[in-house]
Amino acid sequence: MSVSAELFREVFRRWPSGVAILTSRDEERPHGMVVGSFCSLSSEPPLVMVSAGHASRSHDLIDASGVFTVSILSSEQTVLFERFAGIDRTFDNDRFAGLTTAPAPETGLPIFPEALAWVDCRVVARHPGAGYTIFVGEVHAASLGESSEVSPLLYFRRQPGTLAASGS
Repeated sequence: MSVSAELFREVFRRWPSGVAILTSRDEERPHGMVVGSFCSLSSEPPLVMVSAGHASRSHDLIDASGVFTVSILSSEQTVLFERFAGIDRTFDNDRFAGLTTAPAPETGLPIFPEALAWVDCRVVARHPGAGYTIFVGEVHAASLGESSEVSPLLYFRRQPGTLAASGS
């Protein structure tokens, strides 16, 4: 039995995920993209994984530089999601234009201080697949953001969203 690509996509559109912005760099400037395939692998040593498609610019930048950061977005950062996902095309030439960022302590890559949290990583392993690579990063610095008490930004059925308030 074979599962069609469309059915596969529809199934996973029903799996909510957090929204984060991955940054890396070339010699000239940083680059960022929205990433949904991101998770922790180990706390000792602290390892995370992120998946980047071979066709994405970020893939080649992470592969060449060996570094990346991930900022986990809050429910108040939908504008960042739209900009870095390419929904808002206004900033296609420079997605960082006018934004407040800070340099990550280990790599110097931009992080978003208003994010829920961030990690600063060096690549320790690469696992190529059909059209993507899973990059394993050792976390050299991490922090809770200035807005750590806000709900996370979620991605569900191709739309950004938030957690529903629980009725206690």
